[in-house]
Amino acid sequence: MKILKEIISEAEKNNVAVGHFNISNIEGLHGVFNAARKLNLPLIIGASEGERDFIGIKQLVALVKSLRDEFNYPIFLNADHTYSFDRVKEAVDAGFDSVIFDGAKLSNEENIKITKQCVEYAKNINPNILIEGELGYIGTSSKILDEIPEGAEVSGDSLTKPEVAKMFVEKTGVDLIAPAVGNLHGMLKHGGNLALNIDLIKKIRTEANVPVVLHGGSGTSDDDFRKAIKAGISVVHINTELRVAYKKALQISLQEEPDEIAPYKIMKNVVLAIEKFVEDRLKLFNNL
Repeated sequence: MKILKEIISEAEKNNVAVGHFNISNIEGLHGVFNAARKLNLPLIIGASEGERDFIGIKQLVALVKSLRDEFNYPIFLNADHTYSFDRVKEAVDAGFDSVIFDGAKLSNEENIKITKQCVEYAKNINPNILIEGELGYIGTSSKILDEIPEGAEVSGDSLTKPEVAKMFVEKTGVDLIAPAVGNLHGMLKHGGNLALNIDLIKKIRTEANVPVVLHGGSGTSDDDFRKAIKAGISVVHINTELRVAYKKALQISLQEEPDEIAPYKIMKNVVLAIEKFVEDRLKLFNNL
């Protein structure tokens, strides 16, 4: 089976993107995995610090690896948005396939210092583990937003500069980079998120010379996704839209069957809703 680095490289060559979907429980995992398996597409399961703590770090690794082994399937596990070296070390030691150190709110010097430390530690443990660095603060919460978070770098001169991305990669040795290119964590309540800066994505990919990851994919238009992937995005992160689909399906289940108390029956429609949403997104990311 190909390792994650090869999967991402292959996606880039084919002008498609690998879907990265966050989960908080086993229903989410089944919904996402069922969709990917139906389309026979590789998949990255993401889990933030909070999501990892809720599921259990070792339990999460065991769940994902059990699916990989049972079905001989390219499903990978990413420790999403990790804010300290100790928590990066924790994920590396547990057996994650990739880890993001998010130093976007730190100074460039501190971000480079800790990111490099994370890279050196991970590669010493397993050279196949991918470490991703983040440049540019785009908010932190996967939720419905009343307004753009204070300090979020979503437009103009605040976006990640290609020359800074190049310097960051050279000094840290990261395998992947997540820049601020008009993307935003969460979804604005009044409608779709801001448009992505497609030209900037292309320049960052050229200058940084590593695969580029789009965070905050929820709320992005289909057209922007297509253009961004063509410009150099190789991995797309989705979380907020999954949570919305989960909540809506759960509400409907409880309303339609108010006397049902079996969790696996109540959650059946939740799994199906997640599966349907992920299938649609994967088709978009892969030109299907």
